[in-house]
Amino acid sequence: MRTTAQQGRRGRRGRRGRRGRLGKALVIAGSVAALAFVPTAAGATPGSGVSATVVAEGTSVGKLKVKAPKGRADVTFRTITIAPGGSTGWHTHSGQLIAVVKSGTLTRTLDDCSVEVSPAGTSFIEPSGRKHRHIGRNLGTEPVELWVTYLLPHGSELSDDADAVECGPGK
Repeated sequence: MRTTAQQGRRGRRGRRGRRGRLGKALVIAGSVAALAFVPTAAGATPGSGVSATVVAEGTSVGKLKVKAPKGRADVTFRTITIAPGGSTGWHTHSGQLIAVVKSGTLTRTLDDCSVEVSPAGTSFIEPSGRKHRHIGRNLGTEPVELWVTYLLPHGSELSDDADAVECGPGK
């Protein structure tokens, strides 16, 4: 059984708790109401002095699943041109990249020996990690132009050389 003093302390705490919650609710409500009267600088205003050009556009075959690196990331955007008969060499990336094929047709052989053909107007993601070795080739008669965005862990190289995968009969 509680003493009268214990009951009194409990009652005061309960009243303070309710008053505290009510006070917080009133402060929040007042703050929200005050925001309605504050002018905003980010309202829908027309832009001026800005121009933009679409330099490459591509549509993915399926859903693009982009994963940003953990921690700080370096984002690099560059164009890559592969001459007819040229290749990127076998390589990997320490982060994902998003590519758009602006012109030509890129033929990629992946680590599992599967082949992906990406004509102009398509886009794809190259996954990160050493288990995702690949090579890009231009088997056509016109240059392949790629527009690529790299999402790499801070300080990483754009690509790392990798051993070739043995793809052939029986593999």
